[in-house]
Amino acid sequence: MTTTTITTPSALPTRPEDVPAAFAERFNSGDPDAVRALYEEGAAFVPESGEAVHGDTRIAAANAPFLALGLPITVHPRHVHVAGDLALLIVDWRIGTDETGSTATDVVRRGTDGIWRYAIDSPFGAAPSGTDG
Repeated sequence: MTTTTITTPSALPTRPEDVPAAFAERFNSGDPDAVRALYEEGAAFVPESGEAVHGDTRIAAANAPFLALGLPITVHPRHVHVAGDLALLIVDWRIGTDETGSTATDVVRRGTDGIWRYAIDSPFGAAPSGTDG
């Protein structure tokens, strides 16, 4: 008999520096609804194409190919800059052990409930542009 363990993600982050780890935990749970809970209403997700998408359904669709890999994500925050209820996060991330990864440039906002959620999730935001400028 095979046993499947389902892990329930912990509470939502109450400090901006905890958002990357909360994202990783929720991503690694494989539960798209748990991931979706980390985005504020009206948030923007900027995929590798650079064209932002908005709204729960479109953000979930943009995250779906990564979740479908079934591989764990690891995150390594480099910088967290806070200004009142906003914070800029610079986070290195990698999915599995292959080449899937980059450096995110994200903006999170503290809601009236005290929870920090993504206002802008740009997982490829600090990636090299590939141009010589």
